[in-house]
Amino acid sequence: MVVAKVTVMSRAGCHLCEVAEADVARICGELGVPWETADVDSDPEWRAEYGDQVPVILVDDVAHGYWRVEEDRLRRALAAAVSKP
Repeated sequence: MVVAKVTVMSRAGCHLCEVAEADVARICGELGVPWETADVDSDPEWRAEYGDQVPVILVDDVAHGYWRVEEDRLRRALAAAVSKP
């Protein structure tokens, strides 16, 4: 079984990041999908790519959405990732 990789690109002191992390934790917890956070400010390349859009949700290292978690869309993306051969 293939399991999606979910990463929340966030930064310290970001309220929207905290909300997104809570949403992702809940959704991924319900689906049994592992997830992690990464500090966008810890890497100059991440800061350049994602810094103006945090939080950014990555699914399998591809930007899936930013600023807010679109729950139905994230659930569909995770279901599609799990169903891949």
